[in-house]
Amino acid sequence: MARIGEIMNKVLIITDSTCDLTDEIVKEYNIKVIPLHITFGEESLNDGIDITLPELYKRVEEEKIMPKTAACAPGEFIEILEPYIEEGYDIFYIGIGGKLSTTYQSYQIAAEEFDEGRCYSIDGSNLSTGTGLLVLKACKYRDAGMSAKEIKERLERRVSRIKSQFVVKSLDYLHRGGRCSSLVKILGGALRLRPMIVVREGKLKVGKKIIGLMKKAVGVMTDMFIKDLPNIDPEFVFITHTTECEQSVADIEAIFKANGVYDKVKHVYETNAGCVIGSHCGPGTIGILYLMKDELEEEEFDDDKL
Repeated sequence: MARIGEIMNKVLIITDSTCDLTDEIVKEYNIKVIPLHITFGEESLNDGIDITLPELYKRVEEEKIMPKTAACAPGEFIEILEPYIEEGYDIFYIGIGGKLSTTYQSYQIAAEEFDEGRCYSIDGSNLSTGTGLLVLKACKYRDAGMSAKEIKERLERRVSRIKSQFVVKSLDYLHRGGRCSSLVKILGGALRLRPMIVVREGKLKVGKKIIGLMKKAVGVMTDMFIKDLPNIDPEFVFITHTTECEQSVADIEAIFKANGVYDKVKHVYETNAGCVIGSHCGPGTIGILYLMKDELEEEEFDDDKL
């Protein structure tokens, strides 16, 4: 933190639309969100601004074409960053993982256009509210008076402690997007296969292959969280989903209540996935995302004192 008498620049926290944070959270924590892009043929749309996820699914069903997703370009970052740099802000950026999108590389290229020491970032190696968890931690550090450089140093050791997992209701969108074969889709439909997708080491992997009703799959995922509960960071937990998830949300909330989660976690947020995330996994997909405790963090920095 800044020493007494030392003048420190204000810090702007920037992320991208794949963080899947609600407008209310973005406003409350003063976060700048840059949209990624959705393309239908030659038409390019800004995620969450020009198109919502229900609208995207409607177009897919009506037009029978799958959209593509596109990263932010370096020029877009430069255009957004420049006014803030001129106003005296230092920048800290964390967005979708570098192995999942070229957006992080675009930011790094853009940062080189400004003086050294003005633009900082880390590769969060995650997506959706897995990234959102790190964004909110960055905001807490900023509000505690840390510089952009100190925020970077604090967050780097927390990246590997994020747990992100989603249960996919149907293999249809994974198949349409070329992420599973026709044979797997047919067999998966017949067996009611509900894959659990996890983010590990910055990559999407199949964590479990659950056969049966969606309720069973959601229960397996929620039980994993309950086992981790004694060792999670108790500040933020996210239930993040696409469309057609009302029953799955209710099932998770019932298990949370039965296990005292709402008494043990300060903020349990329910959020909707954006178009970039939702276009890859389809309706009915739901996840639980949280951060494991960092013992060193607890010794050095008490969030309750903010």
